[in-house]
Amino acid sequence: MSVLTRPRFDLKNPEKLFIGGRWIEPSSTELIDVINPATEEVTIRVAAAQPADMERAIEAAREAFDNGPWPRMEPAERAHYLRKFANALRAQAERLGAIQSYEMGIMFELSKHGPDWAAARFDYYADLADKFAWIEHHRPVDGGEFGLLVREPVGVVGSIIPWNGPLTITSFKIAPALIAGCTIILKAAPEAPGEAYVLAEIAEEIGLPPGVLNVVAADREASEILVRDPRVDKIAFTGSTAAGQRIGSLVGQRVGRLTLELGGKSAAIILDDFDIGEAADTIATAATRLTGQACSCLSRIIVPRKRHDAMVEALAAIFKSVRIGDPFDSQVDMGPVVSERQRGRILSFMAAGKEEGASLVCGGGRPAQLGQGWYVEPTVFGNVDNASTIAREEIFGPVLSVIAVEEDSHAVDIANDSIYGLNASVFSNDIDRVYAIGRRLQSGTVGHNAFRGGDFTIGFGGFKRSGLGREGGVEGLMPYFETKTMLLDALPASLR
Repeated sequence: MSVLTRPRFDLKNPEKLFIGGRWIEPSSTELIDVINPATEEVTIRVAAAQPADMERAIEAAREAFDNGPWPRMEPAERAHYLRKFANALRAQAERLGAIQSYEMGIMFELSKHGPDWAAARFDYYADLADKFAWIEHHRPVDGGEFGLLVREPVGVVGSIIPWNGPLTITSFKIAPALIAGCTIILKAAPEAPGEAYVLAEIAEEIGLPPGVLNVVAADREASEILVRDPRVDKIAFTGSTAAGQRIGSLVGQRVGRLTLELGGKSAAIILDDFDIGEAADTIATAATRLTGQACSCLSRIIVPRKRHDAMVEALAAIFKSVRIGDPFDSQVDMGPVVSERQRGRILSFMAAGKEEGASLVCGGGRPAQLGQGWYVEPTVFGNVDNASTIAREEIFGPVLSVIAVEEDSHAVDIANDSIYGLNASVFSNDIDRVYAIGRRLQSGTVGHNAFRGGDFTIGFGGFKRSGLGREGGVEGLMPYFETKTMLLDALPASLR
């Protein structure tokens, strides 16, 4: 076995919290054990924020927004800090990638590119400083000589981040919030707090004004304080649909602002003119990339009935060749899932698939050769009923369900027969058919002949229970504003 030299998992202040621009002692000595899913060993311990600590973080963000310089800077001044964030992320790419592999179990060869993707988001929003219409001029029709549509920062933002791909997801939230002029409480998941801590280190190094970014790791009790507190103007959450429903109900009670990026059960529709082997390779490769731990994964494979068996066999052949093991091993294709609990959940879905009559073609359990670590086998089910558990529920693991349909219209009906609507792809060489089907799909993103997880310069988000709002692009900037209409009899000197 060829194993890469393991980088150290190091944080400068793991047992402290970053609040008000400095590292402070938490209110208790309670720590969160961060477990390496490949070895089941504790890699680091970080401070577990308590309700009192969350109160301090909210107070710091509120003070920074109400009385600090950040919201009052010109967008170009804020953009300067975003570029510093981007440069620092690129400079620490290997360190950040290693942290993600230690926490989430994804392959280091993939995770070390994540900081570049996150940095690109900071650069993108920095570029908008000079391009975006921060103030729009209008001609009033109901009185006044000059109409202005002014976009102002929404205020204090609570960003709640999941354990899967935390750096990339965080960048979708804090980069637009920062350029808009908001202040932020970043709440990291207990399973994967490391990259959030590095962002706090960067904020300190680049001299971000105190209280603009506050970073804590916390479990449910402290997190609910963040969601309930009226001093927090907006919540930006990525996570499960069940958690999103809870958060939505709490924020709605106080009429707070809200963005939800939730679950998915995304469909890949393979039409009758596309090569089965090529489609299977594309889908199977994407399914193992994060060990299936991505909300946009194509997990429902919809094919014409006469092509069902060929698709099942092609997917199974690829999955049987997947090498499972240590995410730092360059000869391995797929690592473990994030936790023992997550592995148990995936195995329970596999059992449900067999019990409900689907055909288990490959996988279906734990790899026999790996006695340590939270590993699962990449799994293919055939003859899946779209009403079954494995076709309805988000499994969050490398499990594919192949569903047979009669024709294109039936494929669309099956794809749309889901509470989710996050992502989809259509595989065909006929672009007119692809476009026609894509327009009928109830999905926030539709890809063509590939897994497309979205485009951060355009927008990402879902229909139905896959969420509210969009992230990325100008669409992802808008939720961080309040818009104000001003009807004036003359223009101020600064706008002439």
